[in-house]
Formats: sequence, structure tokens, C-alpha cells
Amino acid sequence: MGTKRKVEVFTAGCLVCDPVVELVKKTACPSCEVVIYDLNKGCSTNECKDKAKQYGIKKVPAVVVDGKLLDCCKTEAITEKALRAAGIGSR
Repeated sequence: MGTKRKVEVFTAGCLVCDPVVELVKKTACPSCEVVIYDLNKGCSTNECKDKAKQYGIKKVPAVVVDGKLLDCCKTEAITEKALRAAGIGSR
């Protein structure tokens, strides 16, 4: 088995974001650690907002794999193909 991937999904808890959350969960393999951050709700430590700023997230939904914002999150729709290209779902 390969190394564990950290997959962070940033959402606004909206109808546009929910399908992306489900797609990431469906695509992820056992070696993926998936963390969902709802920026509308925030988090008790502001960690989610700090991370969004650190990663340069300008729109949601957005997916970060091992600390890198996926290119598709910058300009395009998030697809299963883009997630797999980033290593999500591969062991």
C-alpha cells in the first residue's frame, strides 16, 4: 500500500458543494484521509479559514491534496478525472 494522502475539501455547505464532497468520498481509497471544511460554519480554531487563505482558495468547492490546491479548482469544474489525476483513489 502507498503512502496516505491528505485530501481537504473546502465547501460553503451549499447545493453546488455537496456533490463535490460526495464525489471525493466516493473516489477516495482507504489510504486517503478526507477532511471536510465548511467555511460557512467555520471551525473553533479558525484553522479552516487560515488554511483556505494559505492555499490561495478563491472559490468553493475546492480540493487540496497533500497541501496543494488542485489546478481544476482554480479554473474549472471538479471532476472524477481531475481527482484521480491528483492521486485520489489510487493506493
